[in-house]
Amino acid sequence: MSQHRVTRRGRRIGLTVAAAATAAAVTGVMVIPSASAAEVPVGNGGYSDTRPPGTSGPTDNVGNPVLPQVTDAVADQPVPTNDWWSSLVFKRYGDNPYSQPMYGHPLTYQAVAGGLEVGYPTDYSIVGEGRQYEYVHTADLTLGVSGLNSGDVKADGWSDWTVNPYWSDGDRELRATIGHGLPFVYAEASGGDAEITTNGTPEVFSDDGNIIGVTVAGNHYGLFAPSGSDWNVSGTSISAGLGGADYYSVAVLPEPEALDTYSQYAFSFVTGSEVSWDYDTDAGEVRATYTLETEAREGSETGTIQALYRHQWLHSDDTMLDYEYVSPRGAMKIREGNSFTTSQSVPGVLPVLPETDALDDGRLAGYIAEVLGSDDPFEGAVDTYWTGKQLGKLAQLVTIADQAGDTASRDELLGLIKDRLEEWFTVGGPAEFSYDSDWSTLTGYPASYGSDTELNDHHFHYSYFVMAAAIVAQFDASWAEDSAWGGMVKELIRDTANPARDDEQYPFLRGFDIYAGHSWAAGHQGFAAGNNQESSSESINLSVGLIMWGSATGDDELRDLGVYLLTTEAESIRQYWFDADQEVYPSDYEHPVVGMVWGSGGAYSTWWTANPEEIHGINVLPVTGGSLHLATDKGAIERNLEHLVEQNGGPFEEWRDLLWEFQALADPDAAKAAYDADNDAYEPEAGETRAHTYHWIHTMAATGAPNTDITADSPTAAVFEKDGNRTYAAHNYSGSEQTVTFSDGTTLTVPAQSSATSNG
Repeated sequence: MSQHRVTRRGRRIGLTVAAAATAAAVTGVMVIPSASAAEVPVGNGGYSDTRPPGTSGPTDNVGNPVLPQVTDAVADQPVPTNDWWSSLVFKRYGDNPYSQPMYGHPLTYQAVAGGLEVGYPTDYSIVGEGRQYEYVHTADLTLGVSGLNSGDVKADGWSDWTVNPYWSDGDRELRATIGHGLPFVYAEASGGDAEITTNGTPEVFSDDGNIIGVTVAGNHYGLFAPSGSDWNVSGTSISAGLGGADYYSVAVLPEPEALDTYSQYAFSFVTGSEVSWDYDTDAGEVRATYTLETEAREGSETGTIQALYRHQWLHSDDTMLDYEYVSPRGAMKIREGNSFTTSQSVPGVLPVLPETDALDDGRLAGYIAEVLGSDDPFEGAVDTYWTGKQLGKLAQLVTIADQAGDTASRDELLGLIKDRLEEWFTVGGPAEFSYDSDWSTLTGYPASYGSDTELNDHHFHYSYFVMAAAIVAQFDASWAEDSAWGGMVKELIRDTANPARDDEQYPFLRGFDIYAGHSWAAGHQGFAAGNNQESSSESINLSVGLIMWGSATGDDELRDLGVYLLTTEAESIRQYWFDADQEVYPSDYEHPVVGMVWGSGGAYSTWWTANPEEIHGINVLPVTGGSLHLATDKGAIERNLEHLVEQNGGPFEEWRDLLWEFQALADPDAAKAAYDADNDAYEPEAGETRAHTYHWIHTMAATGAPNTDITADSPTAAVFEKDGNRTYAAHNYSGSEQTVTFSDGTTLTVPAQSSATSNG
């Protein structure tokens, strides 16, 4: 839900033995529960298997504890949360045991007592004083079984981007398969005839017995019953006897003429979905393949039809049909086949910007000393979010101090970070992590912004912990060993971005929606507009942390996972948060950016303020060497900031540091001029420091903005360009010298465990 951050104008407010064995298998750490089973040791630290006294786990909206609503078939599997369909398992409202609207695209869904509502919204509304555009779910059809009146709906299975809602009233059962990019709904029914209720009298445009085409509310559908059956249309009811079979399917058609094409695949039922990725370091590319598993219910056809989002089809060479679907993410293109592959250039990340002679060493040292000399470098933070922000702030200073040769400050900063991480990684102190076996999740207490009761924002909060730990690992490999504190870092990674599908404790890639290409913030998806994500940049922070942690610890699996997540989500952000190609938002939507993406659309807003500066800034923070991807489309940055000034009624005042840093990714000279004119009159954003802002803006003014057209055979390398002169930078985490090759042919020799800079 991401209801975090109140601006500084108002001051920010705010196991079992089996489980232990699983953790040992994944992390490499032998985990032995204490005799009381209250603590699960992990290396030098650990987590509790019961919540601290006085705290809460997941609840409904009035505070009643809730458990995952799943069938016995999947009761022993880690339950996914933070997904596009999570309201099926997390019942946020006690009076609704079914679901909220779920936005699969192109179809939308909502579970009700009589079955599954299905819609295809092609018209949008602009609401909220022009701030939000939305394609709202409206039922065209309700798929069910004659007489079905289920008291609730549960999840009966799931895969990477599909889910199986399940209904039963004791006499009748319905199980459906729905998913992102699926124009088909696959139904398994028993106890009665297939029955479809329509929103208004349907117009039948084709009738071939068991296959008919109907138009409902202006949308076209194909209805497919088993061979030998006949659909009967009576008013707003369409029914078919299933005979000895137990299946039927429905597809939304891009136009009536597509019925014949879709009929070929009507009985090839999707049974699962899976993504695989490969990071080709030499080419500087990530290739991802999205595959649907199918089963022929009759005949021999096992192919299917998929609809691809813009961030997918822009990067795929696979053949598409001429048809398209409308969606809140722009046009979806259609492909025949069980799989497609995307290929994208990897945006580089750096632990620190290139070394230049543009900085005043004394001024920089003074800024760092200002942080270290404060009464509390953590600014009173106690919960996971605000502690994370402060960890991230200090971590960015570590690499700057190291680059400046200020090893004393570097080591003092590292000590602060280690102490605070170790405090959180130790049970029984003022802060700890607790594993909830019912919800298959690790929650930090003190919690904040619903990270406990709603399972919100874990990927936001923990991203800072992982990033800070990665910086520690860069300088202290022994601290990051699994047997020391690295095992607990991996627990946070397993909770938020678990790479293992067979893990018994945590679901696969909890927060990241594989097909949508970005993460979701709300654990329960308990909104009429679907799920939402506000701070896409804090989600990116986790991916960058994975790259750096994996590189620093030699864990190529986690490094490559981070590369896949960063590369995929960076393009989704470019398209859906910043509308960089100006092809996604409705033509009469007046804002060129959104602060929040919803399942139904997007909104120029945040959870806590309508102030334009924070609406724009929330998808920038934190600014790190993982923010360079934002420079891919400098025109989008310029439009973004021009609109901010227009909406603000003048230059930005709050979060100036963040916004100058953002501006520097497109126009470093303009950012430096604004920064220099301020003369340190601004108040740093809570996760920023004067040292970092000074270093970022003056460095980039010297090197120029990132040139993201040039890639490298290392994920921790980047190129900057000013007036045709290029600066090449890379960090080598390994213990031996490395030669980094850039796509323009330039090579850079980087000493072991060091950064290097060259002008080519």
